[in-house]
Amino acid sequence: MLPGEPADLIRADKELCPDPGMLDADGVVDLLLAHPRLMQRPVAVLGGRAVIARPFELVLELLD
Repeated sequence: MLPGEPADLIRADKELCPDPGMLDADGVVDLLLAHPRLMQRPVAVLGGRAVIARPFELVLELLD
């Protein structure tokens, strides 16, 4: 549903996750469960598609 890599859901944080690209999907889930503040927000969902709406203009992609 969400394009890109699972690690795209993680905000940059050198202390808690210096290299999110090294995490697989399960590692991303585990990290976000332990540290929910690291999740990129907002995530917009419409139908079967989703985007990380940073910048917020990316929500417009869902409306096309």
